[in-house]
Amino acid sequence: MIVTSEAELDGLKEIGRICANVLQGMARAVEPGMTTLELDDIGRAMLEAAGAVSAPEAVYQFPGATCISVNEEVAHGIPSGRVIRAGDLVNIDVSASKNGYFADNGASFGVGQMRSVLDQLCRDGKKAMQIGVKQVAAGKPLNGIGMAIERFAKPRGYTLIRNLASHGVGNSLHEYPEEIPTWTEKRDKRVIEKGLVLTVEPFLSMGGEWADTEEDGWTLYAEPSAPTVQYEHTVVATEKGVIIVTIPD
Repeated sequence: MIVTSEAELDGLKEIGRICANVLQGMARAVEPGMTTLELDDIGRAMLEAAGAVSAPEAVYQFPGATCISVNEEVAHGIPSGRVIRAGDLVNIDVSASKNGYFADNGASFGVGQMRSVLDQLCRDGKKAMQIGVKQVAAGKPLNGIGMAIERFAKPRGYTLIRNLASHGVGNSLHEYPEEIPTWTEKRDKRVIEKGLVLTVEPFLSMGGEWADTEEDGWTLYAEPSAPTVQYEHTVVATEKGVIIVTIPD
């Protein structure tokens, strides 16, 4: 989507705020002993109360209102009877639509006390996303996002999952540009257009290079197997820099 009016920007900010509030609410609600389905029910209720519709469920018939991935699961985890335990690494990805506008955000975090190495992975995953967001502005190279993220990740011993990329969003959940690398891709010569709406969502890993799909057709696992985190914002490129729309109240 290319934003061309204040009304469009306001619509994106509204759904972005809703997605961010749901993500924050779900993160606060997590506690050992609850199932991922119970956590998803909380997200579903919050979306409905805000007048929003789950994007993965509506667009792709995903079996859940949100994606909840635990430990070895990298992304697209299906809400189920899986019990969340103390020390687990959990990723929540919330995307939704309202009045024809879509936004998408996600975050990873530990439940209770977590191993220090995983706690550092979470901090660095969030930092990697923030570094990528800072590269967004009209007229800048699109591949600058991934180059900056990899410059941060590689010296610290991290890898980036290379078949899970950022993407355009706004009028639908996934749209042009459909694949925006969060790693170095020098062959990509695209330039960020004024008003472009996109996600920035690196998958930072302690060794994973690829994401393989589980037999359920949805859940993704790192290959080779390694702890992996994802942080994501929906943003709008302007001539003055970037507007982050997935900001909670």
